[in-house]
Amino acid sequence: MNLRILSLLRSAVPASVLVLASAFAHAQLTVEVSGAGSNRMPVAVAAFEGESALPRAITDVVRADLERSGLFKLVELGPAPMGADNPDLARARSRGADSLAVGTIAPAGGGRYQVTVRLLDTPKQLSLGSQAMTMAPNQYRTTGHRIADFIYEKLTGEPGVFSTRIAYVVKSGPRYELQIADADGSNAQTALVSREPIISPAWSPDGTRLAYVSFEAKKPVVYVHSLASGQRNVAANFKGSNSAPAWSPDGRRLAVVLTKDGQSQLYSVNADGSGVQRLASSAGIDTEPAWSPDGMIYFTSDRGGSPQIYRVPAGGGDAQRVTFEGSYNVSPRPSPDGKSLVYVSRNGGRFQVTLLDLASRQTQILTDSSKDESPSFAPNGRMVLYATEIGGRGVLAAVSSDGRVKQRLSVQSGDVREPAWGPQPRN
Repeated sequence: MNLRILSLLRSAVPASVLVLASAFAHAQLTVEVSGAGSNRMPVAVAAFEGESALPRAITDVVRADLERSGLFKLVELGPAPMGADNPDLARARSRGADSLAVGTIAPAGGGRYQVTVRLLDTPKQLSLGSQAMTMAPNQYRTTGHRIADFIYEKLTGEPGVFSTRIAYVVKSGPRYELQIADADGSNAQTALVSREPIISPAWSPDGTRLAYVSFEAKKPVVYVHSLASGQRNVAANFKGSNSAPAWSPDGRRLAVVLTKDGQSQLYSVNADGSGVQRLASSAGIDTEPAWSPDGMIYFTSDRGGSPQIYRVPAGGGDAQRVTFEGSYNVSPRPSPDGKSLVYVSRNGGRFQVTLLDLASRQTQILTDSSKDESPSFAPNGRMVLYATEIGGRGVLAAVSSDGRVKQRLSVQSGDVREPAWGPQPRN
């Protein structure tokens, strides 16, 4: 299992004063893309008519989202304006764009704006679809992400994840902050501040709550935190250690790791802390559960002598071993479709994010770093967010599920760890 987290769980720490802050701006994550997919799709995004009335151009957000995905090649249209009503498809095509997005932004009354976007196939001169929405001026970033998701889905056939959020923990000196940001690292807000460690944030399936472990009570306790109200409740505070929360697909229960009956074992509880149920038993340490869409719970265990990944039915039962390659495989996270699994494996002394195809049993090492932790799938399964270490400092990174696109997310100061990618927003 993650040795750094295990050391935290084994040591009691002094209590701290906890501060809750539902909207506390902090240093933004910056994103660097160091890889790109093969056969990137050339797309042009024309400046939307009327967007000069906004604090920032929506099209800047759209272009940055598409570029960051590594799947698209952004085509420049030149200085001449591109009308949305009768766009010059021949010019876009001559510059190499296979598709063109055009749009308008017009006052809609009450200080709001109507945003309309059209996506066009330039070789066939056909419409690929359109979208309309209203927004307040300060919602330009949210609207840009939604438009980028629209373009992504029309061109790839899969949902985009630009409107999703990520959670992570920043340690700066003695201060720990649980932060939430847009998937591009912008709009960071702090949900929790403490002078004691915060670990293992986990998003509820509807994106309204976070479960996490805090050490403020002199030991690890699992909390469930409402992001809208800032209120929270204790989900697991039994004798000994309470750790590693993972939500069930319906958002009603949590898988947790408790030591109330001895060493670390798997249990499930209702989100309000009631209804505790043991899921598995072993003579070893069972930890790091993760719920799969098919109702299985994957977890790390050293019951066979070395840390490996197992799975057990959500209602409890006999555990099955899942990983057999190598002597150290930890931190399992099933893909949203349940067909694959990412985890951290040790390879020649390097700890790297690895993908396992559950049907074929084929594995692929996705990263070239050496101290990876806490992998987390994007809700469309295309990218994996994880923590790693560069120059002795924790940073976040992301890699595509085929290993071709790589991103790094970092802040100016502080150690960034414990990432979790949130679900698709519900309209």
